[in-house]
Amino acid sequence: MATTDLAGRRVVIALGGNALGDDPKQQLERVDQTAANVAAMVKEGIDVVVTHGNGPQVGVIDQAFEVAHGAAPKQVPFMPLQDCNAMSQGYIGAQLTCALMNQMHAHSVMRSVVDVVTHVVVDANDPAFKDLEKPIGSFMGKQQAAALSKAEGVPVKEDSGRGWRRVVASPRPQRILELDSIRDLMDAGYVVVACGGGGMPVTERDDAYTEVEAVVDKDLTSSILAWKLKADMLVILTAVERAYLDFGKPTQSPIEAMTAQEARAYMAQGQFAPGSMLPKVQACVEFVEAHPGGRALITSLGHAAAALRGETGTIVTA
Repeated sequence: MATTDLAGRRVVIALGGNALGDDPKQQLERVDQTAANVAAMVKEGIDVVVTHGNGPQVGVIDQAFEVAHGAAPKQVPFMPLQDCNAMSQGYIGAQLTCALMNQMHAHSVMRSVVDVVTHVVVDANDPAFKDLEKPIGSFMGKQQAAALSKAEGVPVKEDSGRGWRRVVASPRPQRILELDSIRDLMDAGYVVVACGGGGMPVTERDDAYTEVEAVVDKDLTSSILAWKLKADMLVILTAVERAYLDFGKPTQSPIEAMTAQEARAYMAQGQFAPGSMLPKVQACVEFVEAHPGGRALITSLGHAAAALRGETGTIVTA
């Protein structure tokens, strides 16, 4: 689908935390690249909401506080994961907002940009709080991961053949607390950055909210957001050009397009890695099933323009 086919329509772009690079300098470059693509879309008349992941970033922040607290406990307080989550949402959102404002100006687009700090409600009894699957932080070798696990008492798992990472709880998002604000801002013409890191997870009891120690998958939250906004397309930007069958094996083959039914069959076969491609495909399926008029696209940041022209990426339809 070409970008011009989406003129006057709504698109939710979900930017993966891993797609932002491996260090602060690379992250700024990727953020600027994302902003340039978004500004070009907005100039063509597309209404855009940008969401973003935070897996690597929240892990780095969490580990930095652990190291600093261990070295100087009186000077550096212990920082709960939920607060590290909020920090990562804030600083990534701030970078995206600034880059988008600059690119809007460069493209002569008279639109304002706003970043909405976002919370999502999760179930306190979600089994994810016992079965830790969400990888965060940087990639490590097996020995380094084992040493971290022993020293800090945190679980680690191998992540899709790319290395080892710390894993934390990742409960499913139920609803987005700031949804009405996001919709109102979009309706008013703003380019919105929202649901950073999947949103800060909270449980609800007696009309009160409590932040919990977890990281919500941003693709699943983005799926809910796209559905509730009745977006025409959900675009999930990740580290690979498209989804694959037998990923990383000699029999690896690209998936150019799949229906929700085909995607569910592939998931049942175990084709997509948990904590990696699986939630992205799940998010696409849930979006197109909830909103059959919409389409979902999985591709990399560098191939986003070509994918929107229909030249690459994986398209998911109902």
